Amino acid sequence: MLQIVRVRGPVGRPRTRPDAVAGDKAYSFRANRAHLRKRQIKAVIPEKKDQAVNRKKKGSRGGRLISHDSALHKERTTVERLIS
Repeated sequence: MLQIVRVRGPVGRPRTRPDAVAGDKAYSFRANRAHLRKRQIKAVIPEKKDQAVNRKKKGSRGGRLISHDSALHKERTTVERLIS
């Protein structure tokens, strides 16, 4: 999906790397986050409850907390409701 994304700017050819990608909890899995991290794109995807519980069970081996920008996520839900 990210291969066909074009971000228009004022002049020149469109960028192929957006600043952030927003999604709902269905897109919260390791492969998506790794791909976005590799392309230096901010992932605005909330973590599923079962993923958070499993990560916390592992303790210090569970990795870092998933950062989540709630303000950007609210904009995503606004857009989604307008489209629906």
